Amino acid sequence: DQRDRRMEEFLGPQAQYNEEEEERKYYRRKRLGVIKNVVAASLGAMMVYSVYMGLLQMQLILHYDMTYREVKYSNLGLEDIDRKMLMGINVTPIIGLLYTPVLIRFFGTKWIMFLASGIYALFVSTNYWERYYTLVPSAVAIGVAIVPLWASLGNYITRMAQQYYEYANYKEEHVQERKKLPKGACHSYIIIFQSVFYLIFNLSLVFAELPMRLVLNSHLHENKYILANVKVCGAEIRGMIPGFNTTVLTNLPHSMLLIKVESVLMGFAFLAMIIFLVLCGPAYRPTEEIDLRSIGWGNIFQLPFKHLRDYRLRLLCPFFIYSGLEVLFAITGFSLSYGVCILGLKKLWLLIVVYGLSSSVFSSLSLFLLRLPRWLCLVGGAAVHAVLIIALLAFSSKPDQPQYLGPLLVISVLWGLGTALNKTGVSILLGMLYAEEKERLDFIYTIYHWWQAIAIFIVYLWSGLPMRAKLSILLATLLLSCYCYCVMERRMAKKVQHRLPRIPRPRHKVSNRNFADSLMHLFTINLFSSN
Repeated sequence: DQRDRRMEEFLGPQAQYNEEEEERKYYRRKRLGVIKNVVAASLGAMMVYSVYMGLLQMQLILHYDMTYREVKYSNLGLEDIDRKMLMGINVTPIIGLLYTPVLIRFFGTKWIMFLASGIYALFVSTNYWERYYTLVPSAVAIGVAIVPLWASLGNYITRMAQQYYEYANYKEEHVQERKKLPKGACHSYIIIFQSVFYLIFNLSLVFAELPMRLVLNSHLHENKYILANVKVCGAEIRGMIPGFNTTVLTNLPHSMLLIKVESVLMGFAFLAMIIFLVLCGPAYRPTEEIDLRSIGWGNIFQLPFKHLRDYRLRLLCPFFIYSGLEVLFAITGFSLSYGVCILGLKKLWLLIVVYGLSSSVFSSLSLFLLRLPRWLCLVGGAAVHAVLIIALLAFSSKPDQPQYLGPLLVISVLWGLGTALNKTGVSILLGMLYAEEKERLDFIYTIYHWWQAIAIFIVYLWSGLPMRAKLSILLATLLLSCYCYCVMERRMAKKVQHRLPRIPRPRHKVSNRNFADSLMHLFTINLFSSN
């Protein structure tokens, strides 16, 4: 009857259903999901570091002011707390190589990004109650989280490029059978995604200056008062700014105003956590996650050290160190010893904003690697920085010279250009070298960011050195980096075989039922053999 006919039409093959078209739409949604993951991870990282750097800068300026310390925390010893807090942030990451791969394999790439952002949010929350037992432990926790966070971000962006290739070429036989990707298959996606990541992330330097510009700038003394005892600036100074006045605030900001600023920052820290949790998809399939963990925790602990047998990684280590040194020098060395010393503390935000905007905009230049050779990015950034370092070695001035605003802004822009080419170049190069080895990516990016942690420690140690010594170390590291990189490219052009450690096959645990069956089988054999 009519009801049966309708049921047949409903359950039977649909004439209008096009399986190929539906499959195409499905993988198109998958590709859009990958793009959403890349943008979300970039926004989350940008928010985390905007909050962290903005709060840390405001905190250090307030704690530096003698009036603020005596009026609000007379017997607390803020100077000692700040020293130990900076030690926790700068020294703790040195041991990151020991635990980062284990944490990433145990929790997963996405969850490490979420948990690390939670530690940064914890650091913000401790500023509501500034005490030794709140600030110092949270600073140590940030030091512990730095290497896992950045290793996870680098791994995540490269994995998204691999996934996008798989979804764009889903009809290929090697994709359907989940075999290793062909050499160079996803390089173009790695270039695009890393460029997008750094274009968004480098804006964190811009947003980090909002508390300084909107809150603290109106409370700062004029240059004549702050720089009264400063004799010289630039290449001739020793330390940061010798003679800098210990009172920089005309009047103390209201406590409620500071609480409101910290609450806004806390809100953005929580928003970053939500972005990582909700908007970022997993980096690996569930079965792949299980396989990554199942090689044994002892092997996971050892493999980062074994990967240093690869001459490509060994020869890139100087560049890893330099990429950490140059960013920290721009934010601390150049901005303070040149910028603040010559222009005054009120112009600090402008120098950092220009540097951040420059490094963000120029990160898009790495897209030219889609058509140009890969060495151009790293060598171009190194050439720009080499010229600037030599210029800074010769540049010194008296304090409070506003006519130097233009040249210093130009140096900030050019340094941002070098930073953009350096950061994107190193990340893209690592992605290209190990794009087909998805089970090794977390080890590779752990090594990269661990060497950057060594650079953080070096900058922490050299704070008291003469400026020319710092610039000489920077220039020597840069030249060594370029030489080692050229040696690496030459060996690869000659097809010198590199050594990669063998990753053991996954050892899956036997289920309880199979284990019980095995025990029963052994018991039966023993019973009959005894009879």
